[in-house]
Amino acid sequence: MPRSTKPPATTPPGDWAPGRSAQLKEEPAQRAGDTEQNAQVPRLRARTEQAPQLTHRQLALFRAIMLHSNLSRAADVTNSSQPTLSRELARLEYLLGFALFDRVRGRLRPTARALALMQEVERSFIGLEQIAARAQELRTLSTGRLRLACLPALAHALVPQALMHFSKTQPEASVSVVPLESPWLEQALSEQRFDIGLGETTEAPTGVELRGLLKANEVAVLPPGHRLCSRTVLQPKDFEGERFVSLAEGDTYRQAIDAMFSKAGVQRALLLETVSAVAVCAMVQQRLGVAIVNPLTAAAMAGPTLIVKPLAMAIPFSVGLLLPQVATPHPLRDALVEAILQSAGGTIIGATLPAH
Repeated sequence: MPRSTKPPATTPPGDWAPGRSAQLKEEPAQRAGDTEQNAQVPRLRARTEQAPQLTHRQLALFRAIMLHSNLSRAADVTNSSQPTLSRELARLEYLLGFALFDRVRGRLRPTARALALMQEVERSFIGLEQIAARAQELRTLSTGRLRLACLPALAHALVPQALMHFSKTQPEASVSVVPLESPWLEQALSEQRFDIGLGETTEAPTGVELRGLLKANEVAVLPPGHRLCSRTVLQPKDFEGERFVSLAEGDTYRQAIDAMFSKAGVQRALLLETVSAVAVCAMVQQRLGVAIVNPLTAAAMAGPTLIVKPLAMAIPFSVGLLLPQVATPHPLRDALVEAILQSAGGTIIGATLPAH
């Protein structure tokens, strides 16, 4: 008797066709560790080399179930119904070829695969939410939110002062500050994702104008009462044998500092290192050693617990304005640039500001 081509009853409607390349395998319902509820739900696995054709709605419903851990609440937030959610979830599992949830005593418990998939789905939805938020700003405001990207050290030491000056002339303006390390900072600006950038690069990224903002030199930071606090200017030899807090290996300033001491034949006790100049200064404040950092961070943290001293040997430090050239400039960009210039001019004594 010929085999019937009628699809199995559990096959989602519209997905079965005679001769399709995907093979369906019904797994044993009762396996070690399966719950009684799971045993009552036979599973189908689709084996195919092609990626499943997923829809945004399916992923949105899956995300709602993951976020709320309950079909009823997920149905409410998606303006759907529990039967619809159950049907769409079964269809999604069929397309993926694996179960997303275990049914445990009437509740849905996400599987390891569901948790991994949720990470990818979240990235997609965060991007969509950012786009929607940006569109809302452009629709409801005449200017929208200014987006500024900068190195983490500048977010701590320069940007707050600049925003103080900016808020005096634009008290209602919205600004988003995003700290980024190089080279991700330069890449984001090349992609025109920000209105203004602040960095230490000496070469303009593609599609970005580079303007010199300030030039200064690295400085020494000391804990109060340290023997070197009595010196007006510090020489490399003054650091002989000192416990020294360093920036991380690979940092360009770390390399310049190490080269200076190596050339002078000075040996230091290198016991601590960190990626952040702010963290370096905090360690010096705790009397864990002495250090050399950028003058902006030193100026921002200087006080009774952190003494700043100039160096006899120059280790140049420079900051540049990065202005995207492809995207239309934000109407308030020039006002924020002016505030940054004003802040830079008063932050470091002895710093030079290029003419603009």
